Amino acid sequence: MTWQNQTDDLCSLGFCFFFLIFIPCIIHRRNTSGKNMAAPHKPTRIGLAGLAVMGQNLALNIAEKGFPISVYNRTTSKVDETVERAKKEGNLPVFGFHDPESFVNSVQKPRVIIMLVKAGAPVDQTIKTLSAYMEKGDCIIDGGNEWYENTERREKAAAELGLLYLGMGVSGGEEGARNGPSLMPGGSFEAYKHIEDILLKVAAQVPDSGPCVTYIGKGGSGNFVKMIHNGIEYGDMQLIAEAYDVLKSVGKLSNEELRSVFSEWNKGELLSFLIEITADIFGIKDDKGEGYLVDKVLDKTGMKGTGKWTVQQAAELSVAAPTIESSLDARFLSGLKEERVKAAEVFKSGGFGDILTDQVVDKKKLINDVRQALYASKICSYAQGMNLIRAKSIEKGWGLELGGLARIWKGGCIIRAIFLDRIKKAYDRNPDLANLLVDPEFAKEIIERQSAWRRVVCLAINSGISTPGMSASLAYFDTYRRARLPANLVQAQRDYFGAHTYERTDVEGSFHTEWFKLAKM
Repeated sequence: MTWQNQTDDLCSLGFCFFFLIFIPCIIHRRNTSGKNMAAPHKPTRIGLAGLAVMGQNLALNIAEKGFPISVYNRTTSKVDETVERAKKEGNLPVFGFHDPESFVNSVQKPRVIIMLVKAGAPVDQTIKTLSAYMEKGDCIIDGGNEWYENTERREKAAAELGLLYLGMGVSGGEEGARNGPSLMPGGSFEAYKHIEDILLKVAAQVPDSGPCVTYIGKGGSGNFVKMIHNGIEYGDMQLIAEAYDVLKSVGKLSNEELRSVFSEWNKGELLSFLIEITADIFGIKDDKGEGYLVDKVLDKTGMKGTGKWTVQQAAELSVAAPTIESSLDARFLSGLKEERVKAAEVFKSGGFGDILTDQVVDKKKLINDVRQALYASKICSYAQGMNLIRAKSIEKGWGLELGGLARIWKGGCIIRAIFLDRIKKAYDRNPDLANLLVDPEFAKEIIERQSAWRRVVCLAINSGISTPGMSASLAYFDTYRRARLPANLVQAQRDYFGAHTYERTDVEGSFHTEWFKLAKM
């Protein structure tokens, strides 16, 4: 055999090897680069982009309710992970895609695609990526915690492309997303009707009031309502932390006693998700050492911004929200851990310990007083949140129903509580209710609890324990219930130094007085 023949034979073998080994690999890669596992036999009902924990859980929830879903993530390993979870959790109809074009094209028309990505620039980038393959009449839904004005901007931009847009608040954390969240969709009503059948099944279900979802209203109303929900959540958590501090620091309750107390509270008017998980927290032992885990957690609270947005909106709308504001301040101060440690040393020399009194208290009476103070403070916090929503609704012409919002918060969300049913009934009785405090039922409850409320705040002050939430709530109540305030003096001061004028109680009109001249005469 000649050298040429040998070379020809080697070439032939090489081509055979190439076709047998590499071509099938290339074909396989083409078949799997755009999707994981098998592609759906027909277009899926909905798509979801953004597969962090919330996105994964919501996708699995949707699939479990019988809606085949396509999923996509820029980091492709998340796609594979989600599909694998779907298999393990019941062979759910979740179909994964590694490229945006295949992902968009896999969804039935008109396409509905939910995004669950980080707020801000990532949302804009995801919209840009997906909209390149979408057609007129298709719908994009942002399920993240987005600033409501960004949603309104994006809705207008989407409309120019012929696309529908919703900004949908999703509350309930990881567990809620998987098993039933509270959903707050706002924006295009046409878009909402495209997905209503899915949302009604995916949302948390409350036996006496139905699915925890409703069409909120136009524009960014869904995101705004979710933002205020989070602000109320800030207040709720701060009030619970203050109740814990008083019981532990003054009452000297152990973690086991605290667990028992919060478990008992969760059977009455304070029954709620946050009280329930608080009781659970007190019972968890430290797996890395002695004692309880809660005592090893650093006293430094994080935040993601929605509470700050809520307080900024309160200022913009001129709506008092002191309980929510105090909870934000408390988080800011908690972040000054090193400064606080040094300050503790400075004031220790002046006789200041953590607690300024060693008085013996009646534990049973203290527990009852703190329960009543917590409930009364909670009423004020929710009243402030509802007033913020109403003020923005009036400003924007959204026409929001406050009772309907209380209904969809009864299940699935972080602030879910039996208390919300009372709020719904209050607005059912009077849709134009000026403030929850003056609803006859809530007014009666505050009157019954105000003495205990004052005792707790006074005890905390005299013991050197800060209770900014409870104190702010009490001050809000005391200010709101008074027919006359010292604001007359403030207004007189403003007119004295700045000629800002003032109104009188006995004569209509605006007046200015030369206070300085009169004072010098």
